[in-house]
Amino acid sequence: MKSARRNWQRKKRKRKKGGANWRSRIIPQGLKRPLLNKKINSSLPFSQTKNTRCHGDFPHGFYYEDKTMITASNIALSYGKRVIFQDVNIKFTPGNCYGLIGANGAGKSTFLKILAGQLEPDRGQISKGPGQRIAMLNQDQFAFDEVTVFNTVIMGHKKLYRVMAEREALYAKAEFSEEDGIRSGELEIKFGEMDGYEAEAEAAVLLSGLGIPERMRQKKMKELDGSDKVRVLLAQALFGNPGILLLDEPTNQLDLDAIRWLEDFLSHFQNTVIIVSHDRHFLNQVCTHVADIDYGKIRIYVGNYDFWYQASQLHFRQKETESKKVKAKAEELKGFIQRFSSNASKARQATSRKKLLEKLTLDDMPTSSRKYPYIVFKPERPCGDIILEINGLSKEIEGVSLFEDLNLTVNKGDKIAFVGTNSLAKTTLFQILAGELAPDKGSFRWGVTIKNAYFPKENNGYFGNGELDLIGWLRQYAPPKEDASFVRGFLGKMLFSGEEAMKKTSVLSGGERVRCMLSRMMLSGANALILDEPSNHLDLESITSLNNALIAFPEVVLFASHDHQFVATVANRIVEITPEGIIDVMMNFDEYLAMKEAALSGENIYQERQAA
Repeated sequence: MKSARRNWQRKKRKRKKGGANWRSRIIPQGLKRPLLNKKINSSLPFSQTKNTRCHGDFPHGFYYEDKTMITASNIALSYGKRVIFQDVNIKFTPGNCYGLIGANGAGKSTFLKILAGQLEPDRGQISKGPGQRIAMLNQDQFAFDEVTVFNTVIMGHKKLYRVMAEREALYAKAEFSEEDGIRSGELEIKFGEMDGYEAEAEAAVLLSGLGIPERMRQKKMKELDGSDKVRVLLAQALFGNPGILLLDEPTNQLDLDAIRWLEDFLSHFQNTVIIVSHDRHFLNQVCTHVADIDYGKIRIYVGNYDFWYQASQLHFRQKETESKKVKAKAEELKGFIQRFSSNASKARQATSRKKLLEKLTLDDMPTSSRKYPYIVFKPERPCGDIILEINGLSKEIEGVSLFEDLNLTVNKGDKIAFVGTNSLAKTTLFQILAGELAPDKGSFRWGVTIKNAYFPKENNGYFGNGELDLIGWLRQYAPPKEDASFVRGFLGKMLFSGEEAMKKTSVLSGGERVRCMLSRMMLSGANALILDEPSNHLDLESITSLNNALIAFPEVVLFASHDHQFVATVANRIVEITPEGIIDVMMNFDEYLAMKEAALSGENIYQERQAA
């Protein structure tokens, strides 16, 4: 019997040491493993289909490229008394996509800069394999203003760009010396080794997928608007098949089509990816792991964002239960000691329990950096029969038509998501409905029972007086009968507690301004809400709170958002603004996307048959 038990223990230790193979791992439900059963997609850039091999240990169709991991060892960073990281040890392995999440200010972007070598930690080191190229999404939209769009993308691979520039300068010479010939041969070898002959085609595929048309590719970056600049910088980061790809908010200013293209690109990307994003649907689609920054540490969970949320909540509840049990046991021991420490017959038992009490570890529950604002919209009255009627509305800006002869009737209970690639058209329509802009033609009418509240995409005009503190700012929108204590309590629910409520509006961050604007809307008592990209600048916790608040709101919502999950869970009606007019359907967002995909597929089949 003892021999059998020893054998079992030996096998258990061996299994624990060696680890389970890939087939025996439990993959959480809903986890998308991008590299399993994925064959090379011919529509992707060439760098994603070259230099790959099919690993013998994996099922047919799994392509894997040997890469080393990137490792952070004993990383510590502080700003004054504020500790950002303390002894962080973490490794990111190839073939995986990590979503780096945490509250605003937790250090997500800072950690990416440390990994990229752009910021030195106080202590610790980052190690990666020799020759590994790290690409990071550039956040400076003005860094390449004098460079063409095409060259900006190629500059994502600095070594290749230098070789390309020297090669072009050499061939531009009027006279070609023998030394030039030798040098050109060396450059051609380097150029070929770095897939330089395919660089133009790869850059074109990336730009096309992200919505940058061919006519813009020889323009200088300074000629592009902010949204297009972001797309080009994203193409720059993706270019050249980097070994380690670091993306900080890559979906910002992308439309839904571009986001879906990026999801597909990353699902086929075979190297290491680390992403910071507030888009929950995007994280669910691309992530195999989640790296959670909280409690001053970084903890990795296997699975996508939804799985992380369930696992982290379970972990927290387990810790909370353990803490309560230990505290209850400690109280029981203390009570016994107090009752019987002076009793001679019980003295030995009291001493024994005192030793037990000393051995108990009474750890306080760590304080999470995650905080959820209290967002609830309470209408003063329900909507009547007439909500909003729009008749023949038209608007041009600088000679460009945004919409023409737009007709729309909003009904009770409608939660309408306005979608489409033209963000300016949606913003302009909302400004007209909010009374901030006049239409060129047509009219609209709100019902007599309707009180609307507007959340604009740009809110600078609401914070013109930078000398006001938050209490003074919000009192402008509070009911006259309410005093400063009411406003302070309201701000506390929106995570402006204590001294935070005395902040000047001139020093507020983008996320703090959004929470102020949402507070203003909540105080309005409106029964019709107009929101233009309300999730911009918010962290995941605030987005979740706002998302839940709009789901629970019983009246009318008109909104635009690039957050897939936000649109899919709130909207019951979709209106797409197109150059040919509007598409108006009573269905949720996922049903609408499926309908569009089916229509596009049918159109392609028809065209193929016509061509045959």
